[in-house]
Amino acid sequence: MSRPKDERNKTVLALTSSALLLPAYQGALADAQPEFTEVGMRYSKYDEDDILSRKAFGGGSERYEIDVAQFHLLAPVADQWSFALDVAWEDMSGASPWFVGESASGSPKVIMSGASIEDTRTEVSGTTRYYFDRGNAGLNYTYSDEDDYTSNAVAVDGAFNSEDGLTTYSAAVSTSHDDIDPTQGTIPTNTLSARKDVNSVWVGVSRIVSKRALVRFGLSYTYRDGFLTDPYKGDDRRPDERKEWAASAGYRHFFDAPNAALHVDYRYFNDDWDVQSHTVDIAWEQNLPQNFRVTPFIRYYTQHEAEFFYNLEDPSYEYFADDYRLSAFGAFSYGLRLRHDFGDWSINLDAERYKTDESWGIYSGEESPGLVDFWRYGIGLDYIFR
Repeated sequence: MSRPKDERNKTVLALTSSALLLPAYQGALADAQPEFTEVGMRYSKYDEDDILSRKAFGGGSERYEIDVAQFHLLAPVADQWSFALDVAWEDMSGASPWFVGESASGSPKVIMSGASIEDTRTEVSGTTRYYFDRGNAGLNYTYSDEDDYTSNAVAVDGAFNSEDGLTTYSAAVSTSHDDIDPTQGTIPTNTLSARKDVNSVWVGVSRIVSKRALVRFGLSYTYRDGFLTDPYKGDDRRPDERKEWAASAGYRHFFDAPNAALHVDYRYFNDDWDVQSHTVDIAWEQNLPQNFRVTPFIRYYTQHEAEFFYNLEDPSYEYFADDYRLSAFGAFSYGLRLRHDFGDWSINLDAERYKTDESWGIYSGEESPGLVDFWRYGIGLDYIFR
């Protein structure tokens, strides 16, 4: 078996519903206990493009296909509490890049694992939240289990509104402890068993700047410690710690005439592996007659390669990774979300296309032959018990 773990694309794991910014002061809305019980189900399909021209040999050209089913429950409890339960089931199949080798012409080519991946993952997350006059506080526990990876995570978060209700201050702290037990197959792994810990802190502030607009800012720090090497990738050798910083900003503006909202978000990331990235998200949430809402969106991402990323290994390197996720590249994703509310029901449909290329990035570096393109589709159904 051969597949990456730590940098799994979060696109396929997020149970999301687009919320339109209402044209009013909504500073304390999130602090209100839910009035009714809400349940939701969602199915997502993640399908990576086959790797053809960049593959040298080994296995087939097919990459990952992931099917994800999710369940969400949010219910009021007592007078000032709520409880949320999220469950996700993930089924993965396909093959993955094992390492990068040199072709007869001297260019780097991907060597596939030759293994057919069959794996399942189950994640259960429970959150209890307390609401008070000018804020709320929550406690979350998440357990994730798959064939070769187990994770336990705890998070605490809180939000507090200013006296005028226009500014919200937020903070969160989380920790996770992961056990890695690689599946031993025809492809050798570089460890039999290992552990990894991840600790994060985040602070943020949002401000309503007018009856139709708000801005928000956030800062985060994450410290990873333990086995950070990918056990399924050839001679992958990475440092045993990673320090990450991220800064984000967002703007929301509601326009009366078209009855729509503009969402703009930016995120900067930096770490001590010399990885830097910029992400820009733009979305237009358009309300339509008969309780329909359509949201076209586009995202641009660019990344600087890690200081130990190389396509071809040299024994003199202290650290080495040919993982495309640590290379320099640029990426565009674009798609459409559609929502329809009818009675106590809501249905959500979405589709996204993701494309990468080394030349699309603002940073120069070695072009990885393992860059991935994918399609993602989703459908969800929600119900409110009144």
